[in-house]
Amino acid sequence: MSDDLQEDGQTEPRRNKTMSKPEKQKFRDPLMNTTADDSDEAELESLDLDASGKSEVSVSRSSSLIANLSGYEDDEGEPHDMTIIVDDPEKHSGTMDSYVTFRVTLKTTRVEFENNEYEVRRRYNDFLWLRQKLEETYPTHLVPPMPEKHSLRRLERFSPEFLRMRSLALQKFLNRVADHPVQSFDKNFHVFLTAKAWEFQAHKKQSTGLLSRVGESIHNMSTSYMLKYRKPEFAAMQDYMLAFAEKLGSVERITQRIVKEQTEFHVDLQEWGPIYTLWANSEDQLVSPLHSMAKAVEVSANSLKELIDGTYDNFSQPLREYILYAESIKTVLRRRDAIQSEYEQTLDELNKRKEEKEQVVNLKISDQTYSLGAFLGKDPDEVKQNKQDKLEQMVKDLTLQMETQNDRTAVADSDLRADMERWHKNKHRDLRELFVEWADRNIHRYEKCLKSWEETIKLIQGKDVVLPTCDKVKDSDKEVSLEKAESTETDRTESDLS
Repeated sequence: MSDDLQEDGQTEPRRNKTMSKPEKQKFRDPLMNTTADDSDEAELESLDLDASGKSEVSVSRSSSLIANLSGYEDDEGEPHDMTIIVDDPEKHSGTMDSYVTFRVTLKTTRVEFENNEYEVRRRYNDFLWLRQKLEETYPTHLVPPMPEKHSLRRLERFSPEFLRMRSLALQKFLNRVADHPVQSFDKNFHVFLTAKAWEFQAHKKQSTGLLSRVGESIHNMSTSYMLKYRKPEFAAMQDYMLAFAEKLGSVERITQRIVKEQTEFHVDLQEWGPIYTLWANSEDQLVSPLHSMAKAVEVSANSLKELIDGTYDNFSQPLREYILYAESIKTVLRRRDAIQSEYEQTLDELNKRKEEKEQVVNLKISDQTYSLGAFLGKDPDEVKQNKQDKLEQMVKDLTLQMETQNDRTAVADSDLRADMERWHKNKHRDLRELFVEWADRNIHRYEKCLKSWEETIKLIQGKDVVLPTCDKVKDSDKEVSLEKAESTETDRTESDLS
């Protein structure tokens, strides 16, 4: 524990004027643009959201972020000892409601599992239960977010595309948990991956009720406001997450507006293309150019549809995941503040009892004559000694409680720092890859459109154009007829002159 939070409980924590208003620190992303330099300044780069990060690390422009289902990756590139696949969605129709189950396949080399491969079926609510249990068990660790229940409103609930996206999102959630050094060894996680249906349902009945979770949430929110002093690093972390969520929210809203406009434009293109085909039916000499125009419009419409679908799948959904991540981090910060607030309250109570004990010790016997015990006929010395013994026991209990809460605060700080370091590393890589791939998709779309329209221009201008055979025959017949007409007119002119 740092010096800011006292360990021996003898005096108040050091809170001077400068500490009451700590110098505002800029949150540092510990893994952005790391170089070989061993100095602290070289290892850490200030994370200013208004500045674009410059990195020389190359990114694969062909891989898709949504296909990166393994979640966290090891720095050394070592293979994971747990690989989870979520697929084969199956619809079930009940008397009251219909639901979908997903096949969850686990392949592992860990010794704590009896087998190397398991296959179970779970529904969305089972995934939600698992995340709630992980939050309850590891309140100061960052639990990966779940995909929202109705996050894909553009798709029908049981449509194949919706179920495919839901399977991929749930798979990413499980693999992120599997790659966590603490949560992957959780008992509930193992039961989720291996237990049969009836065994799993029996285990779920032991879950904590909703009211206790709501009560814990209200407690965390209230204690955050009661916190007397927050370490500068966590205050900066809180400010950063607020700004980060706001920036991503703005990007998400702009993306939605762009997709809406692109969708409207796609509808116009679908109506525009057939017009050239109908026009070609009434213009014999413009058949090829008009068909080429129709084809170019069709290519533009199809490429735009691919771009819209890719934006939904490979940009909007991963972006939404990091917005949910920001909310999860803010929740963990509130839990961490609640633990520190309990420590501070215990420390204040301990100091209060110590002062009261000192007052009792320094009191003279005559001062005890008008106490309640003396009024009831008890010996003043005995009353003083009993009160002193009671306060000593309270001091001992509070000291032990303070030490326990001090350790909890230190563990919470350590857990949060470690998880945030991992999160920043993956966030930096994922978001950079996310925007690079979105730019690649736009470039690919415009390249296809440009190529199609360039071919259309060549055809319209008559460059490198091979007309159909029927058109050639018609043109040759017209030329023969024209030559015959000119010959007949010449003969008539010569006859008239003669």
